[in-house]
Amino acid sequence: MNAKFNFLVIALLAIGLTLSSCGPKSASGTTIEQTTKQGKEYTSAYVCPMHCDDSGSDSAGKCPVCGMGYVKNEDHNSDNHKH
Repeated sequence: MNAKFNFLVIALLAIGLTLSSCGPKSASGTTIEQTTKQGKEYTSAYVCPMHCDDSGSDSAGKCPVCGMGYVKNEDHNSDNHKH
């Protein structure tokens, strides 16, 4: 009986650990949805649709990283654009 109880406790702990660790997390431990997008690839007037690192500009142009054309940030976010 004691062995069955120990197995049950271990199984429940394993299931709890698995369920609590699911979901994408950032390095700080917060979920990705909780992280605010603050880089210029998210806040500039014109942004790359791929949000390449260090992309974004105050004027129209092309992303220096991937070559895609910049889009107006307000247009890009107007349809509740979420990743």
